[in-house]
Amino acid sequence: MKQLLVLSGKGGTGKTTVSVALAGLLNPSGLADCDVDAPNLHLSLDRNDEGIPEGYHGMDVARIDPDRCTGCNLCEEHCRFGAISHGDQWRVDTSFCEGCGVCQWICPAEAIGMEPHPAGEMNLYPDPPVFSTARLITGARHTGLLVTRVKNRLREFLPETKGLTLLDGSPGIGCPVIASVTGTDLVLLVAEPSVSGLSDLQRVLKTTRILRVPAAVVINKADISPEHTEMLEAWCRKEDLPLWGRIPWDPEVVRQVNRGESPAEGSGPAAMALRQVADRVIAWRDEKSE
Repeated sequence: MKQLLVLSGKGGTGKTTVSVALAGLLNPSGLADCDVDAPNLHLSLDRNDEGIPEGYHGMDVARIDPDRCTGCNLCEEHCRFGAISHGDQWRVDTSFCEGCGVCQWICPAEAIGMEPHPAGEMNLYPDPPVFSTARLITGARHTGLLVTRVKNRLREFLPETKGLTLLDGSPGIGCPVIASVTGTDLVLLVAEPSVSGLSDLQRVLKTTRILRVPAAVVINKADISPEHTEMLEAWCRKEDLPLWGRIPWDPEVVRQVNRGESPAEGSGPAAMALRQVADRVIAWRDEKSE
């Protein structure tokens, strides 16, 4: 089964809009929202079936047993993250605790233990197409680990077929992006025609190449700045980077998204361009499946 990941180097390029359109056109076996900080793919998929929730715990955090604590202050002195304080009793601020375990090791009274800490919630919708998503608790860490769990849950519920799974990633080049790219077969990079759009595209392409995952580019809102679109195209040619489509600005897409419809369902120029992008993906999938 081939895995296609849709990414962008910055927010606001239309990455999720492209993902939603491809989800409607490609009939994938499975879908995953890997943007665990701000998941919104579910808003457009209109999934009303019952999901399978599962709690997510990141790295363990310290917990002080007040009945065993002698108040020696060694834990606070040795905590490099300022996570331990005391008033009436000693306590750990889980927002600062990195789970290093130094406090547990240094405590002479063995009053400190490490325990799982809730960091988010995952949800999986098993009815076809299988959909895996998650939401990180505000301020929680270990986003990359959560993205990996989202992908693994999707894989667990999918049969081994020659189909396609579609992943909607997060913008940027951080931990969730690295976890999203790892193990995928192709990354479709959505860029916008601007100076910052090119800069961010260069950064995310460098990430995919370090991880040795091939990529292709789609330029969204390509007609709002022909000058910068040409700049993007010239750079793609220089980098030998396949350009799979130019999607024009189309106000109908905004109305369709707000109505919960697929942007590829209409007859406007953007819908036509999105269908052409889907054709390129199908050709790639069929070629790689042979």
